[in-house]
Amino acid sequence: MRLSSYTDYALRLLMYLAVRQEGLPTISEVAQVYGISKNHLMKVANDLGRGGYIETVRGRNGGLRLGRPAELIRIGDVVRYTEEEMAIVDCMGALQDPPLCRLSPACNLRSALHEALQAFLAVLDDYTLADIVRHRRSMASMLGLPQPPVLHTLGQGAAEQGS
Repeated sequence: MRLSSYTDYALRLLMYLAVRQEGLPTISEVAQVYGISKNHLMKVANDLGRGGYIETVRGRNGGLRLGRPAELIRIGDVVRYTEEEMAIVDCMGALQDPPLCRLSPACNLRSALHEALQAFLAVLDDYTLADIVRHRRSMASMLGLPQPPVLHTLGQGAAEQGS
């Protein structure tokens, strides 16, 4: 299974917004950090906005932010939302008349691959955006962002949020 670059960009944009919780980054900023097309990222951001995954703030000091807490964004949902066609092979797509493959009427490959795809998505459903960016401080450093604050717990000294 290979995800499209569109889904890759969507996941990277969400991760960036989850790591950089301060301020409102722009599409240009995110595109530059990742070295990806600003135009493609703009399409992704618009789509994620329509889906409620991000919010766009217009105006001079505008930018992007998560549309809901990272703990409520399931990776499997994002993949389903952004992938247009998840058929692993042609016969998994819409039923064709006549069938694309002469073995289709007797073949169990389609059902096996469908089961594998469902298992793949089930694993992604077990992860939230918060799970993916739990090492926020390390990720912020890799992205050239300011370090997120360290959380202090009573009686335990300083404990880094997601080292």
